[in-house]
Amino acid sequence: MSMAPKPPKPTISARSKTWAMDLIRKNTPTREEMAENKYLAPIAHRFLSPELWRFTRRSVPRGVALGLFAAFIIPIGQIFLSAFLALPTRANVPLAALMTFVTNPFTLPFWMAIAYKIGEFALRVDASVPAMAATKVNSGTWAFLTDAYEVAGATVVGYLVLSFATPVIGYVLSGWVWRAVVSRKRARRLKVMEARLDQRLGTQ
Repeated sequence: MSMAPKPPKPTISARSKTWAMDLIRKNTPTREEMAENKYLAPIAHRFLSPELWRFTRRSVPRGVALGLFAAFIIPIGQIFLSAFLALPTRANVPLAALMTFVTNPFTLPFWMAIAYKIGEFALRVDASVPAMAATKVNSGTWAFLTDAYEVAGATVVGYLVLSFATPVIGYVLSGWVWRAVVSRKRARRLKVMEARLDQRLGTQ
């Protein structure tokens, strides 16, 4: 007896009310994917908790801050680090994972240049080299190695500064944006309620 082929699964093209939510859903793993990941096996069941996937006034800034920290502190495994840190802090997991995409192969040259400038300013590399030593290594291979060492050191320091500075900035800005969005929604709801009340009073 031949069995009828199974019908294809329907594709769900549900879209949220904001482009930001669509972006988050498209670029971040789901709860089930997090729970099934082998690297997160010991704590995978905890990612199924609904509170880690809700957008609240506390979880949103925490998710932004943790995502930015993970984005700059390590070059690989950023999503898993941000998700792991989100557990004890009750941060928003999908938002934390999404913020790690700030550093990617396309933005790497930009952030390396920024990190180098920040590190150079923090270390004052040029001023720290004595004048006599600089004249001895001013040519040939030693000059190249010295320059490479200074650039690499300044870049690493710059990334460390970014890994601690950007979370603070992201936390403050996201908290402000969240409050502004919530206030705007409340104002709209209030206007709708007032309009409905005026309609009812006008019909009486």
